[in-house]
Amino acid sequence: MIEIVESKIDLAKVIESVQDTSVGGVDVFIGTTRNHSRGKAVIALEYEAYMPMALKFMLRIADEARARWDITKISIVHRLGRVDVGEASIVIAVSASHRHAAFEACRYAIDTLKRSVPIWKKEFFEDGELWVGLEGQEQILT
Repeated sequence: MIEIVESKIDLAKVIESVQDTSVGGVDVFIGTTRNHSRGKAVIALEYEAYMPMALKFMLRIADEARARWDITKISIVHRLGRVDVGEASIVIAVSASHRHAAFEACRYAIDTLKRSVPIWKKEFFEDGELWVGLEGQEQILT
């Protein structure tokens, strides 16, 4: 399951998608909106993406994880639009016969996704908003 969605992520569905009777472990990463950033209170996040390329990159990440580790299944689901505090913006689930492969593949997937997939995040504060991750080009918008 490699998806980009515009509604709340169904955590149980993502975890279920990697279940298999042959696995000994499932590792799950859930990225949520925290209530603070840069010393300020966060109201919400908003995500935008270039969908065709983002999905292509996400599929490539899953394929690379399968090639590097002995995993059984991998699912990556990212949310677009407004994500309120406490809600999930990304869920990655990986199953494998042994936990080490599941942990390593899951870490690789989130780290690589954040570095390379064209999904952009804006943080909303009480006094403005900020696009995050523009390699030193961040700017507070009011």
